[in-house]
Formats: sequence, C-alpha cells, structure tokens
Amino acid sequence: MNEQLLLVEDDDAIAAALKLHLEGAGYRLHREADGLRAMAAIDRQRWDLVLLDLMLPGADGWEVCRHLRARHAEVPVIMLSARSAEAHRVLGLELGADDYLAKPFSMLELVARVRALLRRIEQLRAAPVANTELRFGPFALDTVRRELRRGGETVALTLREFDLLHFLARSPGRAFSRGELLQRVWGAGFDGYEHTVNSHINRLRTKIEDDPREPRRIVTVWGVGYRFEEQAA
Repeated sequence: MNEQLLLVEDDDAIAAALKLHLEGAGYRLHREADGLRAMAAIDRQRWDLVLLDLMLPGADGWEVCRHLRARHAEVPVIMLSARSAEAHRVLGLELGADDYLAKPFSMLELVARVRALLRRIEQLRAAPVANTELRFGPFALDTVRRELRRGGETVALTLREFDLLHFLARSPGRAFSRGELLQRVWGAGFDGYEHTVNSHINRLRTKIEDDPREPRRIVTVWGVGYRFEEQAA
C-alpha cells in the first residue's frame, strides 16, 4: 500500500490520532496544520486523497478545497469538521468534497471511508471498459482516461462527478431516484443522504449546461429524481 494522504488539521491531538490509525492501516501520511501551507503542499505534488478540516489558520478548508479542485479535480476529499449542521455539509459537498465527517468521529469509521474511496478508484482503474467514449452534444466522455472534453478542452470533474455523469449518460431517457443514484454511484455502504446527489447534480450542471438554471441535459423529474437527455432539448 503506497497511497500518499495529505492531512490538513490544526488540532495536534486529532492529527496524532489520525496519524496513528492511518499509518497503522498502511498509508503514508503528510500533515499540514495551516491552510496556506496545505495549498503549497497541493501545488508541490499530487496526493492520492486529502483529509481536510474546515476551521484552519491561514486559509479555511473551503478555500483549500477550491484550490485543490482547480488543480487536481479528481483527487478524493474527505472533509472533517466540528460543524455538523446540514448547511455546512451541503457547502462542503457543493465545493467538491466526496465525503464529510462531523467531529467527534470514530477513527475506525474514518479509516473505513478512506479505504472505500481508494478502493473505488482501484476498481475503476481495473474494470474492463466496453465503450471507451460517450458523446453528447459538443462533449466526449472518455471512460478510459476518465476525462470529459469539450472540443479540445478538458472539463475538470471530481471522482464522484465523473461517476455520476457516466452512470446517467449510459442510460439516456431513464429517470433515476436520488436513492437509486446514491446506491449505484456511491455504493450501498455509503453513509450519506440524498442531498449529496443534489449537490453533485448542481455542480455537473454548471459544467455541461448552457444555462444551469434551465438544464436541458440533466433534467429534474419531479417526484422521482433526474434523467439524462442525450440530445438537449
């Protein structure tokens, strides 16, 4: 196991406990206690996963997450915060977090979530691909390189954004409930809630819709969930 994790946490006691459990699980862990230093670490190298506290000196976790997503959109992020209010969870997901844990949390649960995210990436790399490219409008979704392109430009997608778009685009015209999307894209073991899907859909719309306020590719099916339209109306 050679995965390199970046921990951004200013609480020494929490950082020490995380270091003990994650390194005990076989991961290589680098810690930064300051948001600005964390952004410098993100600029220096690509990490396999980032564990990100929200309340930080220098720059807060939301700013660090924006910085990471602008440079390495595909790197999975687990946000850690003493703020357990739904609004903070939603904001974290809107900014591109793949998972969110409110403090205090179980160290064993955190290690399990890290394993699940990294296992998901390995499964995607190893999975055979029947159709290597899906096209809709000016977009091409490359399932081997895991890239979305518009013309010659790459549209940055997070791990979950890519999985969600790929899942929907494979079944154009079919409506899926939020619960079904959670199970099929995040997995049956994901301890999340349906607003997670809404947050990711909103971000996808900003990237593939001409007008995200009037979506024509990822359409809301009232009382059900969402449907992908291959040919935008």
